[in-house]
Amino acid sequence: MVMQQYLLTYTGVVFALYLHHIIRAIEVPLDPNIQNELPQPPTITKQSVKDYIVDPRDNIFIDCEAKGNPIPTFSWTRNGKFFNVAKDPKVSMQRRSGTLVIDFRGGGRPEDYEGEYQCSARNEYGTALSSKILLQVSRSPLWPKEHLDLVEIDEGSPLTLKCNPPPGLPPPVVFWMSSSMEPIHQDKRVSQGQNGDLYFSNVMLQDAQTDYSCNARFHFTHTIQQKNPYTLKIQTTRGVMETTPSFMYPYGTSSNQIVLRGVDLLLECIASGVPAPDIMWHKKGGELPTDKTKLENFNKALRITNVSEEDSGEYFCLASNKMGSIRHTISVRVKAAPYWLDEPQNLILAPAEDGRLVCRANGNPKPTIQWLVNGEPIESAPPNPSREVAGDTIVFRDTQIGSSAVYQCNASNEHGYLLANAFVSVLDVPPRILAPRNQLIKVIQYNRTRLDCPFFGSPIPTLRWFKNGQGSALDGENYQRHENGSLEINMARKEDQGIYTCVATNILGKAENQVRLEIKDPTRIVRGPEDLIVKRGSLVRLDCRIKHDSTLKLTVTWLKDDTPLYIGNRMKKEDDGLIIYGVAEKDQGDYTCVASTELDKDSAKAFLTVLAVVSAPTNRMTALPKERPERPRDLELTDLAERSVRLTWIPGDDNNSPITDYVVQFEEDKFQPGLWHNHSRYPGSVNSAVLRLSPYVNYQFRVIAVNEVGSSLPSLPSERYHTIGASPEINPTGVQGAGTQKNNMEITWTPLNATQAYGPNLRYIVKWRQRESRESWSNETVRTTRHVVWNTPIYVPYEIKVQAENDFGRAPEPDVIIGYSGEDLPSVPRYFRIRQPNLETITLEWGHPEHPNGIITGYNLRYQAFNGTKTGRTLVETFSPNQTRFTLQRTDPISRYRFFLRARTQVGDGESIVEESPAPLNEAYTKNHVDIATQGWFIGLMCAIALLVLILLIVCFIKRSRGGKYPVREKVEVLDHEDHKVDDPSFDYSDEDNKEPPGSHTSLDGTIKQESDDSLVDYGEGGEGQFNEDGSFIGQYTVKKDKEETEGNESSEATSPVNAIYSLA
Repeated sequence: MVMQQYLLTYTGVVFALYLHHIIRAIEVPLDPNIQNELPQPPTITKQSVKDYIVDPRDNIFIDCEAKGNPIPTFSWTRNGKFFNVAKDPKVSMQRRSGTLVIDFRGGGRPEDYEGEYQCSARNEYGTALSSKILLQVSRSPLWPKEHLDLVEIDEGSPLTLKCNPPPGLPPPVVFWMSSSMEPIHQDKRVSQGQNGDLYFSNVMLQDAQTDYSCNARFHFTHTIQQKNPYTLKIQTTRGVMETTPSFMYPYGTSSNQIVLRGVDLLLECIASGVPAPDIMWHKKGGELPTDKTKLENFNKALRITNVSEEDSGEYFCLASNKMGSIRHTISVRVKAAPYWLDEPQNLILAPAEDGRLVCRANGNPKPTIQWLVNGEPIESAPPNPSREVAGDTIVFRDTQIGSSAVYQCNASNEHGYLLANAFVSVLDVPPRILAPRNQLIKVIQYNRTRLDCPFFGSPIPTLRWFKNGQGSALDGENYQRHENGSLEINMARKEDQGIYTCVATNILGKAENQVRLEIKDPTRIVRGPEDLIVKRGSLVRLDCRIKHDSTLKLTVTWLKDDTPLYIGNRMKKEDDGLIIYGVAEKDQGDYTCVASTELDKDSAKAFLTVLAVVSAPTNRMTALPKERPERPRDLELTDLAERSVRLTWIPGDDNNSPITDYVVQFEEDKFQPGLWHNHSRYPGSVNSAVLRLSPYVNYQFRVIAVNEVGSSLPSLPSERYHTIGASPEINPTGVQGAGTQKNNMEITWTPLNATQAYGPNLRYIVKWRQRESRESWSNETVRTTRHVVWNTPIYVPYEIKVQAENDFGRAPEPDVIIGYSGEDLPSVPRYFRIRQPNLETITLEWGHPEHPNGIITGYNLRYQAFNGTKTGRTLVETFSPNQTRFTLQRTDPISRYRFFLRARTQVGDGESIVEESPAPLNEAYTKNHVDIATQGWFIGLMCAIALLVLILLIVCFIKRSRGGKYPVREKVEVLDHEDHKVDDPSFDYSDEDNKEPPGSHTSLDGTIKQESDDSLVDYGEGGEGQFNEDGSFIGQYTVKKDKEETEGNESSEATSPVNAIYSLA
């Protein structure tokens, strides 16, 4: 029996130790430097909700963000299949994030992207999964068209007006109004049910005074759709008969309802009757839970919030009026989607350590538990001898490097599911001390203190404390060690002063740090002020003698009625007390002396009573001249903190004019040494203030007193106080991006000042990329206030970010600013139209350049009138960038205009587009008669004719010189001979006889006509022919006629040059 009890006890101890070893897992510190160094499997940090309904008018964003080291990569599945993001131009993933962006600016139907999405985040140490996100697009369907007949009903009868709203996603909010948009008054007789129908317990005559329209308001589109209204016609009777209640909803005497755990249970009973019944609710066998029960809709609805299993049971509603009552029983069963009992947590183990993941969930019905590893069912995962799955628990024994993974637990039943990720990371890390090195801790004697030594390592290091290099560890008695590495000293004594060393050790090495502890004497007021009763005008001394540690700086302040005392010219603060000269009634009150050091403080209080004197003394101060106050003195800095310090000063004499304000100024010696800046302003009644400070500034303060006469000289500077550094909290302002040349963009900003830098080596991370592009950010770190980006396209928008950074870290992520690269000359306007509605005006219209290459600053128009070869002077008009129309008043109705239009940017004017105004009708006629002489074809034709005439003249002169003239008699004989030939039809013409005699030619009718003796010279003597300036013959041939000539048709034969030649021959 004893052996059995011993074995049971031993087994219990071993099991308890094993559980304790499993539960005590390694925790990674929040220090970002350590987290960035250690390998870490992915962890999902942000994801969209499971049921995700989106607005079809907006782009779709499906969130998925994760952390890990290395940075995880992301992929998606849609409806259980791999979703190729790169294949669809509308879909992209945000940089360093798995968030899906579906962009519909270029068109597309959001409904095409509905489905179930799941995100995977993976690195070399595992894969984490998001929940399955069901993406649905909001729908606002139209109300189906329907014709509603007139509703005729007897007075006193019950009535239900159906709503039947269109099925929207999410479902719309339903309410009833008249067609004139007046709300329907509701009470216990007339009310709207949860299904949207409008119920009348009994109809009354006034119900016919309006119509009834059901309205549906849809959430995403913020639209309201109205159903065609119902119109009532009430049939009146002499008297309305009173009736017992009857249920309009639900029907019958009993019904069942199932509700899920955690949601609201809503039970409803609506009854008819005359008069309208009252509704009461009860729970069978118990009371309604008063802390989460609410009656709604005139007691017709019972709401129970955050339902649990205890809310199952039978509920009944009782409808009653003076004619009787009825009841309806509703049996409520509470089901439950899975909910966590123990959600698995991340587990960090050292090599050869043991651990476990626990996944416990409950629900109704009880959920099934499925384990996955790196997104795959654990049954199909590669075997791991150190892993054992036991239902809802995975036990790890003797884990080794390389077995890191992300495990998923899926708990599901018919009502829903839960998915949790928990990684197991196996690390071997030597010990590290996380506290600053060589700390100095000061503590007042006999006070409790704590020496901190936070540490980290894997396996978990053991930590020991040593004092002054002694070989034995400190524990017990006056010392108490904590698991986080701190050593607590319950009561610090003088002998506890010294150097303490903490040493963290594991199998991979050790790390140590030292803390120096100094024990200080307490601050005590050995003689404080005492209660006094004095006469007005007398002198008072309040004592305050102090004993303190000489190595600590002492600050003494006085309070009056628990507020800082203004030390005016009637008061004097001494090392061991306060003197008040000429006590007045206002000096009466509580006076407190406060002695403080950086470690402790002490105070003493006394009450001063001032007795009035019967005859008031003459106020001699009124006759004294007023001057600027004397400078404040004896500035002291106390209550030193990282971001604040208390500044105390002794006021100077106010010189007969009360001090109204104190101005505190500061100077720093890093950025602008010697330059004083205003820090803050305080009322003249105080001589101490807590100053808010910025990190990494070597402050020095001074104080200026102000009265109605003016400002005092600045006080002597205080001692310097250097605040510790920190990451910047703000980014540069005034960020701009603009081109100085057509192929660059200069990014400028307003730099941080000395109190905004927060640390050494202030610099700026400049990032840029083309707007709406998928390219990654380009970046450059600079220490100036500008950066020039070269080789940019002409006038392209860029996204710009400028982030401040110092040696302590970076400022928050900056806002994106839009800038533009350099401009160039614009292209010609897209079109240039000229219209001439009448002879008085010309209308010009043009379009903006297709390639503006910058911001269009205006348009230049040059134009001039012309008529043939004559041109007028050039006129110039300038237009604003938005003006694209101009009307010109013509100076005359005949001249045309030539226009030169060009666009302008800040770089200069672009290329001109040239157009001419159309020719008026009379101008076109003039041009046809005037300008033909200048045409090339006409000049060539005239030259050819002149040359031909010259050649013929030469031939004629040659023939004339050789042959001479025929005798007249010979001519007559020849003519007679020819006449005989013609008259004789039997005459046979020979080749010789067919030859024309000299000086004659054959007419069109075959007869031979005798040529005139007029020579070509005679044609030129008429004086009527003339040549134009270009040599063209524009006159008319004229012939000097013989006075005896009787036949006018013979003169026309001389118009031919050929006839003229025959005549000469």
